Amino acid sequence: MAKINAHYLKLEAGYLFPEIARRTREFQAKNPDAKLMRLGIGNTTEPLTPAIVAGLHAGVDKLADVKTYTGYGDEQGFVELREALRTRYAGYGAELAADEIFVSDGAKPDSANIQSIFGVDNVVAVQDPAYPVYVDSNVIGGRTGKGEKGTYPGLVYMRCDESNGFFPDIPKQKVDIIYLCSPNNPTGAVATHEQLRGFVEYALKHKAVIIFDSAYAAYISDPTLPRSIFEIEGAKKCCIELNSFSKEAGFTGVRLGWTIVPKACVCEDGAEGELNRLWLRRQTTMFNGASNIVQYGGLAALSEAGQKECQALVAYYMVNARAIREGLQAIGLECFGGVNAPYVWLKTPGGLTSWAFFDKLLTECHVVGTPGSGFGPGGEGYFRLSSFGHHEDVRKAVESIKTRLKL
Repeated sequence: MAKINAHYLKLEAGYLFPEIARRTREFQAKNPDAKLMRLGIGNTTEPLTPAIVAGLHAGVDKLADVKTYTGYGDEQGFVELREALRTRYAGYGAELAADEIFVSDGAKPDSANIQSIFGVDNVVAVQDPAYPVYVDSNVIGGRTGKGEKGTYPGLVYMRCDESNGFFPDIPKQKVDIIYLCSPNNPTGAVATHEQLRGFVEYALKHKAVIIFDSAYAAYISDPTLPRSIFEIEGAKKCCIELNSFSKEAGFTGVRLGWTIVPKACVCEDGAEGELNRLWLRRQTTMFNGASNIVQYGGLAALSEAGQKECQALVAYYMVNARAIREGLQAIGLECFGGVNAPYVWLKTPGGLTSWAFFDKLLTECHVVGTPGSGFGPGGEGYFRLSSFGHHEDVRKAVESIKTRLKL
């Protein structure tokens, strides 16, 4: 008799974004004339840039010619693409080998799949609030008890709030796997070199592994802030980094990312090179590599012309972030982020819960955002707004909030 994976039943009701979609549909059905404005899910809106489109077309053309057609490639990704990424990290002062870089279909699947190379008895620590996939994938992997009121027994929640600048304090107890995200989704906070150095020193001392999500690194404009954890001395011995073309190059639907597993990275019961070998084994077993066509788009994005266009795309969204942040501050709302990250994290007014504010914003302003509590218990009382959108649409949404929100 077939049986289900009962760990799925531990997940609390409704993944965050489907629940947002459900409430939005219900409101629209009752108010068919209302024009909704969306500042919720971090989904890019602007078209792919010319250099990237040319790269994708070149990839299609290669597959259309028998002389240049390719089928299966390296599961780790094109050598040329991995070399281009290696060069990028060298610019950060991080020396990596091409076979430590694994190209994939995005940072989100990698952030879920990476936990499969670690034992089920590892103690996992997550930032609180955190991107939900870090938590949910470990619940499914069997590392927690049943969820209750937004928390899961077995996980260590590293609180991120105003008192610590939305970057967590180092755990006081021993943990084995630590999820960090900088620039942070959802809070928009960016870790300093000093803050990351503290976690690296902790991980080295306890033979823990840091899983570092830097999917929004391209949004860091402050040159004093690190774009990679491998800028920190010793990080290659204890860190795995995830990144993506989604928000930098508009690949949210195109799908392309990468994960770096240094051979020097070790855990408590694994020799040097073991984690790298296990991730290679996982990918070659369960993944056939990213699309050939998409990888040509990635190469184009990393070209000199592509990088100029990507930087312009990032700047476009950051204009939106500034408009959102300044618009909210103009009516007295307390805001964080939106400077080196595309998300604005606001404190809900009048002590409203996150979902109560979601309903209020939707009903009064016809604006859709993201309740902070959907990112964990530490997100209660906060709300995330996304800068991904057309300038005019974002401007209208901000104006609606400024003129219609009853405070």
